[in-house]
Amino acid sequence: MRRRIQEGLTDRRETAVLSIEEMSDRFEIQDLLVGYCYAVDNKDFDALDQFFTDDAVIDYSEMVGIKGLLPEIKAFLEASLGPIPMAQHAVSTTQYKFDGDTCETRTVCYNPMVVPGDHGEPQTIFFGLWYIHQFRRTQQGWRISSLYEKKSYAHNLPSHIKALTQ
Repeated sequence: MRRRIQEGLTDRRETAVLSIEEMSDRFEIQDLLVGYCYAVDNKDFDALDQFFTDDAVIDYSEMVGIKGLLPEIKAFLEASLGPIPMAQHAVSTTQYKFDGDTCETRTVCYNPMVVPGDHGEPQTIFFGLWYIHQFRRTQQGWRISSLYEKKSYAHNLPSHIKALTQ
């Protein structure tokens, strides 16, 4: 293996071996990311309590202009997503930066939704964003200590939603 490294003929398996603990941490964090998405898409906002620390700050200000603690965000999600009949949050390509009992991730999120269009007809819209999460290891396992949504793009927004997202 040393010769292959010196010759530049390495692949990931030879240069970065993850410990069992780091693999477990990554899976636990991935489960939190996915669980958050499913809770929001299922409009089960009380389920969000199991994913966040008590002091977590959720910052949607770049996407929809709100930042706050979980109780405030849950009320916002209920009011804003309650009338939306269909939504999906699909996450992928997560980068992890561990530092002891904390971890920062950056994850792509693709978020299509069906919303009432400008004339009341169903209209499919799309958001692309990055989730920037801070995680903290707690007595209950990893939890989200902050969530920041970084805007990338929006497509096919009716005027009443476009006004809320600019």
